[in-house]
Amino acid sequence: DGVYGFVRRSESEYDPFGTAHSSTSISAGMGMKIAKDLNKDNANIICVIGDGALSAGMAYEALNNVGATNKQMIVILNDNKMSIDRPVGAMSNYLTKLLSSKQYTSVRSLLKKISAKLPKTVSQTLYKAEEYSKGLVAGGTLFEELGFYYLGPIDGHDINTLVPILENIKNLSVGKPIFLHCVTKKGKGYKPAEKADDKFHGVNKFDVKTGQSLKSTNKKTYSTVFGETLSKAAENDEKIIGITAAMMSGTGLDIFNLKHPSRLFDVGIAEQHAVTMAAGLASEGFKPFVAIYSTFLQRAYDQIVHDVAIQKLPVRFAIDRAGLVGADGPTHAGSFDITYLSTLPNFIIMAPSSQNELIRMIKTSLLIDDRPSAFRYPRGTGILDTNDLTDEPIEIGKGIIVNEGNDVAILNLGTRIQSCNEAIKLLSNHNIFPTLADARFAKPIDKDLIDKLLDNHKYLITI
Repeated sequence: DGVYGFVRRSESEYDPFGTAHSSTSISAGMGMKIAKDLNKDNANIICVIGDGALSAGMAYEALNNVGATNKQMIVILNDNKMSIDRPVGAMSNYLTKLLSSKQYTSVRSLLKKISAKLPKTVSQTLYKAEEYSKGLVAGGTLFEELGFYYLGPIDGHDINTLVPILENIKNLSVGKPIFLHCVTKKGKGYKPAEKADDKFHGVNKFDVKTGQSLKSTNKKTYSTVFGETLSKAAENDEKIIGITAAMMSGTGLDIFNLKHPSRLFDVGIAEQHAVTMAAGLASEGFKPFVAIYSTFLQRAYDQIVHDVAIQKLPVRFAIDRAGLVGADGPTHAGSFDITYLSTLPNFIIMAPSSQNELIRMIKTSLLIDDRPSAFRYPRGTGILDTNDLTDEPIEIGKGIIVNEGNDVAILNLGTRIQSCNEAIKLLSNHNIFPTLADARFAKPIDKDLIDKLLDNHKYLITI
């Protein structure tokens, strides 16, 4: 029912490697290149990576490895100053400086014009002169220091220039991998996308003429409730810190940033760094909240284990996009966080059944100062009862009976409680009146509640 949103091997023979999380292309390309070489196949391997993705440690690991070889690989940097939010950090600043290096650009273009009119032996000599002049004028680029032959920056939308360059570097033998730096504009050619804050990074159905989403609602999202609640709590607690990995707007921390900019840290696409940095803050008595999508938190599992759980440091994890996420598919579904966190020592794991419960769990996590805690919530909107905005903390490891019934018990964890209530309405038409309980905690589990349900009902269904 339509094209998948990301590269997917099972969908097309032209999709060589599945992607959906960033910063993987150079590593995968290196593996493919080694395989091709071992098979005596001199096929070209081309890795495309965005400038935002260069903030991830994995990209540096791959560049460091590839640059130390003489592999004939091509890495193309698509530099559009956008991922989902604007890239942050030293690499982003460095690329901006490269773009403004007029001296560097003019030296290269001049030598290209001269060499085009000269015999090959002379142009090869000029190539060496160019290598020397680059170092003299601009000090070389980081990518050249890593072992690449750097080309650029060039206009990625100028097809008349781009295509000949691609044709030339396809068979260019320089004894080292090639790095082509292309500058583009995200959403170019479609005005609504060019003007959008996130440059239409991910879209649902929308009006093509206006760019407006066909789905609109006045309800608050769970992310918004998290951002508002944490921001309000931080007004009275200077120890609260917000941390995100290139998802400030997606996690609702843009709301926190408006009032507490000095206590909000966007580390770029660097989930591992975000978690260990939070552990460092916690070790100094601060209260860090790490807001990361469930599917991206997977990338920092070793840091969660080694730097947080084993040390019993009170890092608070706000796990956004837990559960299914719709159009983004299985690579972005938050399918595993309950399992991968519940296996770890010292963790407290909560799942609110409503936005009101999320508010209470945020307040609860503020009181947990001797171990790590997490609360998981889904993408999108939910129930917020404005008449019941209590922020009373919840007793650790205790669930509740929502309504008493008989014979059948339903034990809910998380926001599927809405589906449970719908099911109970349908069952009442058949004279079946289940008990509904809300577990609230995945860890520690409320054993007393479960024993009570088992002792007094014929059936127990977990949702």
